[in-house]
Amino acid sequence: MTLWRLHVDVADQPGRLGALAAAIGGCGANIVSLHVVGEPTQDGAVTDELLVRVPPRLAVPTLVETIEAAGFRVTVVVQADAQALADPVSTALALAHCVAVDPGSAAQAVAALLRAELAGDGAPPAAHQAEVGTGTTRVRLRRSWPFTATEISRAAALLELAGSSPDGRRLAPPRASVQLTDGSEVVLRAATAADAPLVAALHARCSPHTRALRSLPTRPVLAAAVLAQLIGADGSTSVLAVTPDGGAAVGLANLVCTGGGRAEAALLVEDVWQGRGVGTALARKLVELARTDQITELTAVSQVGNGALTRVLRRAGLRPRGRLEGGALRVRAALQSEELSSSAPTQVSLA
Repeated sequence: MTLWRLHVDVADQPGRLGALAAAIGGCGANIVSLHVVGEPTQDGAVTDELLVRVPPRLAVPTLVETIEAAGFRVTVVVQADAQALADPVSTALALAHCVAVDPGSAAQAVAALLRAELAGDGAPPAAHQAEVGTGTTRVRLRRSWPFTATEISRAAALLELAGSSPDGRRLAPPRASVQLTDGSEVVLRAATAADAPLVAALHARCSPHTRALRSLPTRPVLAAAVLAQLIGADGSTSVLAVTPDGGAAVGLANLVCTGGGRAEAALLVEDVWQGRGVGTALARKLVELARTDQITELTAVSQVGNGALTRVLRRAGLRPRGRLEGGALRVRAALQSEELSSSAPTQVSLA
């Protein structure tokens, strides 16, 4: 039996995953692991990575033809080795320990995490290449199948761990742990240029509807200029809500000064994290930062019907007032002193 890595596009429909397993099993092959590696498309379809044991009598092209005849699209077919069967969580924890002890091993750890090779200046061309990190902590990788946004975000987390160690290249940005309504936690911290992969992956995981509410492109892939704005490369304020292990961003808040004591606020929370208090925590952080910058009024723009925006601002201690302008909802909220905002009743006027 040989082990093969397949990437298969699976539609978001009941029974499709079962049909895929039936097609593979019908050929005499066996699925030994499966996980999602691709970001959802606008219709909800995802890319699954499968490790499949293929018997000697079965030609791999025949297996691929059978899968595609069942209505699936196979995008990657590469042979794997036994190391691919290692538990990914245990592997990531072991590599994180190595980086914490020896920050200089970060590049090798990133390559091991993504099962890739380090690509030096003289390295021969590969089918797929990726570059992770910024400044002097850039790591160039190469391998025979595509890198995904999720993998790149994990690699960025390892590099960040190296930079935050006592003898690393930089200190970790200030952060605060926040407990959510369901008992889980997220960490709020300022975004840096190194967080670009995390923000890109967050945007890709959000549904087209969520992206549209944030006035972002509905396509999963962000343009470089938009990504730079989201991480605050233009000097604006950008706050991330990340998982405690730092491996994924689940929310993003931006604050852009527009002059005259005003600033425009914007929030983005991943769909599966919505309704758990992430948006409220981010909004409260923006209010805190705005007061520090002597901002007297916050504004926000969203689609009509986005009641979550005003609810979040109310929970952050503000009294938002909304107005329809040109088919969009424009919300304004004065920043009172903390003493007044904590005691005054809240109300919303959608004029």
